[in-house]
Amino acid sequence: MRGILLAGGNGSRLWPLTRALSKQLMPVFDKPMIYYPLTTLVMAGIREILVITTPDNADQFRRLLGDGTQWGLCLRYATQPHPGGIAQALLIGEEFLAGESVALALGDNILHGAGLGRHLRTHVAVSGAHVFAYPVANPAAYGVITLDDAGQPLAIEEKPANPRSRHAVTGLYFYDSSAVKIARHLRPSARGELEITAVNQEYLRRGELRVSVLGRGTAWLDTGTFTDLVHASEYVRVVEDRQGQKIGCVEEAAWRAGLIDDAQLRALADPLRASGYGDYLLRLLTEPRPAPVTVGNRGTP
Repeated sequence: MRGILLAGGNGSRLWPLTRALSKQLMPVFDKPMIYYPLTTLVMAGIREILVITTPDNADQFRRLLGDGTQWGLCLRYATQPHPGGIAQALLIGEEFLAGESVALALGDNILHGAGLGRHLRTHVAVSGAHVFAYPVANPAAYGVITLDDAGQPLAIEEKPANPRSRHAVTGLYFYDSSAVKIARHLRPSARGELEITAVNQEYLRRGELRVSVLGRGTAWLDTGTFTDLVHASEYVRVVEDRQGQKIGCVEEAAWRAGLIDDAQLRALADPLRASGYGDYLLRLLTEPRPAPVTVGNRGTP
């Protein structure tokens, strides 16, 4: 499975903050926002990732992330010329995917929870589509999925006025190789975009949509508004201060996955010591080294 990390859009709900800076480059407490979904993909076992940005911000993302080799990853880049919907990312990434399955992650979504990586890795060998649902207080703001008593999907709607369910679809989607063809045959919605909900609806029509409901032990944070951004930063700050463990730390995720060794982690940490971030990475080296987290090793959190 290959990954697509969508960091496009114009971030208009965060203007004027995002007039000169991509939303996904803004800080969520102690890290750029893009680090969080990138870490999620690494935890899921994804190593080859296409980062899709706007043309204006492409150089900034390259400067921040590089080619990924410092983390044992292969990062490539493409641009989204205009906000054309989440499903447009599948078409932009068609050559990169080369017929492989895809984990599509939104660059402004944060997932965190005990055993999350292990849970995601059990679904990367996807047949059809697999999405992750989360109960929310305001489902009308999201794509909403209705499940039967056995947890099977019955319907999925985009921002319904009268939601039939409290389960929102999070910004992480696992698709098989059919996703690109489905996206190619979509028609733009009323707002002129290729909707990811339409892709999910087609998989549902085919009987190939699977859903995992993320429980209370997992947090899903969307950072689309000023308030959401503050809440996400405060959540990360509180958890990190309380537990002494970072959320969305790409370096740690790569090290725990065995993509980089102790010496490489130390080299990454040294330039970051002034902020305390590097000291955290160095502290990891004093703790027992966990077994590498791989798709074939389900027993590691």
